[in-house]
Amino acid sequence: MKLRFALSALSAAIVLAAPLPAHAGTPELGWDLKETGVTSRLRGLSPVSRHVVWASGSDGTVLRTVDGGRTWENVSPPGATALEFRDIEAFDAHRAVALSIGEGTDSRVYRTEDGGRTWAETFMNDEPQAFYDCLAFFDKRHGLAMSDPVDGRFRILATGDGGRSWEVLPSAGMPEALPGEAGFAASGQCLVTAGGRDVWLAAGGAARSRVFHSGDRGLTWTVADTPIPAGDPARGVFGLAFLDRHRGIAVGGDFRPDQPSPAAGAVTGDGGATWRPAATPPPGYRSGVTWLPHLPTAALAVGPSGSDVTYSSGRTWHTFDTGSFDTVSCTHDLTCWAAGERGRLAKLTLR
Repeated sequence: MKLRFALSALSAAIVLAAPLPAHAGTPELGWDLKETGVTSRLRGLSPVSRHVVWASGSDGTVLRTVDGGRTWENVSPPGATALEFRDIEAFDAHRAVALSIGEGTDSRVYRTEDGGRTWAETFMNDEPQAFYDCLAFFDKRHGLAMSDPVDGRFRILATGDGGRSWEVLPSAGMPEALPGEAGFAASGQCLVTAGGRDVWLAAGGAARSRVFHSGDRGLTWTVADTPIPAGDPARGVFGLAFLDRHRGIAVGGDFRPDQPSPAAGAVTGDGGATWRPAATPPPGYRSGVTWLPHLPTAALAVGPSGSDVTYSSGRTWHTFDTGSFDTVSCTHDLTCWAAGERGRLAKLTLR
């Protein structure tokens, strides 16, 4: 099997370019850190193209670049410094939707149509039990946000107009949550989509780690156990990535920095109906995962203790960097980005 890599002058994008010998481990991948001008922890990340990237995080922070990361503009909503923007979904250089997490009214959705110059608050949670963790879009109009269980079931919020308005979906089609089960707002990847109707929800904090799946945009759901470590409030599935409606990867572990995290990785080939453990998982807790574009067996995973790459659809992983990141994402025109603590934002490169 050959993997060829090349760098574009504008984007340092990875493409198929150099053979990978069977004994070689990983190619010389690395992260090119960018100066963002902020120290907030960035857990939301939405690269749109090789030029346009949005990121969000603590202290009400939202950042945007339109020049491939050479410069970053702080476009944070005014008066939002107390909020945690753990997820952001962008459609282009002008339109983006950001989710703040937390109990009660701390869970909110903001939308901009002018590159962050102005923001509209389009949803504020009024259910005391709800705690929204992630959002995801099927297209530029249809999207969902997920909350930890309310009255024993995960709560799903839906939009059909690009995030301008939202409604809570009926809970009858959602299986009951396990005692203590919740989502992890760690990387914006506890709710992910593939295609126009399929969506998956990652859960943990209970006796078993599970992944929920809906094939009708969140109206009805099925749920399956995964081999990701569970049995503790800090353990479970933290990040999901689906290449299509069949092939997916799950990562997670134990997020506590003072606890040794068990290796955690799982794969599915049937849309999440069943999950198999990775033969060689990432060596510790990982919160973010993404498929490499146009390379159907390759993916990246990141966490506070390092970054890993797989060339076997998640079955075996190899660490290529030991820096701290929380989330990772790639664009269809071949750029990959990671973000994390203290304003860390980086583009994937070939060393």
